[in-house]
Amino acid sequence: MISRRGRLLTTLTALAVVAGLLIAGGVWVNNFFRDAFAPGLSVGCTATSGDSSHRLAVDQTENAALISAISLKRGMPARAASIALATALQESKLRNIDYGDLDSVGLFQQRPSQDWGTVEQIMDPVYSTNAFFDVLAKVPGYVDLPINDAAQIVQRSGYPHAYAQHEEMSRAFASALTGQTPAGLSCTLAEATAVSTPEALEEAARTAFGQVTLASPPGAGVTTLTLTPPPEHGWALAQWSVANAAQFGLAKVSYDGKTWDRNANDKGRNVGWQADATPSAPGYITVEMAQTP
Repeated sequence: MISRRGRLLTTLTALAVVAGLLIAGGVWVNNFFRDAFAPGLSVGCTATSGDSSHRLAVDQTENAALISAISLKRGMPARAASIALATALQESKLRNIDYGDLDSVGLFQQRPSQDWGTVEQIMDPVYSTNAFFDVLAKVPGYVDLPINDAAQIVQRSGYPHAYAQHEEMSRAFASALTGQTPAGLSCTLAEATAVSTPEALEEAARTAFGQVTLASPPGAGVTTLTLTPPPEHGWALAQWSVANAAQFGLAKVSYDGKTWDRNANDKGRNVGWQADATPSAPGYITVEMAQTP
């Protein structure tokens, strides 16, 4: 027969074993969740203007860059890009969607039945952006109007005050992507892989900005290229390149003594534009494109 003291020791031993198992299990669970949900790369793009920073997904930023570049190509002020971005943020969240209210489609949710063009035309972001700017350019004094009011005159929306909520974000991205804020746009991306060609990069840049030349500078590696922008559009094209780095497999973009390097990150975020120890020649944007091993 086990004595009372023996039973007590047995019970205490069992409790100790259970406690040990619980502690070990707790540590395992804690480590599991820590590792499973540990933060990785915070993929996306951030526009900073003054003390204000705003973030968009990569595909949204690509569309924002196109809209902003077309405003420059047309000789319109940065205010026009802000108005267009606020409109597209409200209408489609800056995504080229093929659905919407009634027959609305595209970045600006333009309607074929309202003479904006055919569905095929409107689904072309270049066409739809130019269609928006065609109407905006006819609005008297649009530069001096509140962003919401100018957007509403163009869109004739059933929600006439909805564009105002996007004003700060649209101004930050427009300021960076039109070059008004140098080094104002940075994107956090995974390591660059070969996904495109120099020819495709040049074609896209020309579509957005007009006259852009692409060349491989003397003594450079096969992945290093230079973009020659119109003189007044240097920072705009440099930050357009960052916005489209995922699409074209760009690893680095350098301009005006600064470099954006997608592989340089701090706690999962890109560190932004940094001083370049070997700056590119004045007036040139140097990009490094990933290639197939």
